[in-house]
Amino acid sequence: QVQVAESGGGLVQPGGSLRLSCVVSDDTYRSGCMGWFRQAPGKEREGVATIRSDGKAKYADSAKGRFAISQDNANRLYLQMNSLKPEDTAMYYCAADPDEPYGGTCPFHWEYKYWGQGTQVTVSS
Repeated sequence: QVQVAESGGGLVQPGGSLRLSCVVSDDTYRSGCMGWFRQAPGKEREGVATIRSDGKAKYADSAKGRFAISQDNANRLYLQMNSLKPEDTAMYYCAADPDEPYGGTCPFHWEYKYWGQGTQVTVSS
């Protein structure tokens, strides 16, 4: 069974940086769409960034210019977060799916098949 695990969350001061990591446990997993999502208390889950197998990425407006999504193989995904703000505080989830659209970027509303348990990011002084 494919499992997804995130790591790298923590407490950071405003303006600081964090790098989140995600690993998909199944070596036979074929990367399609992968992405980072977040959910703050009392709010709906929202997309942060997605990436497809050819490296084409999509970012939420709130993440553009501050966050960078990357992957080094089909099983590992990263989110470099810089210039963090208190409003970035949330549980961050990694999502993966073996399929991807024919063209363009992976949308946030894609039916991601696999989800991790999340890693907490808290931005506070």
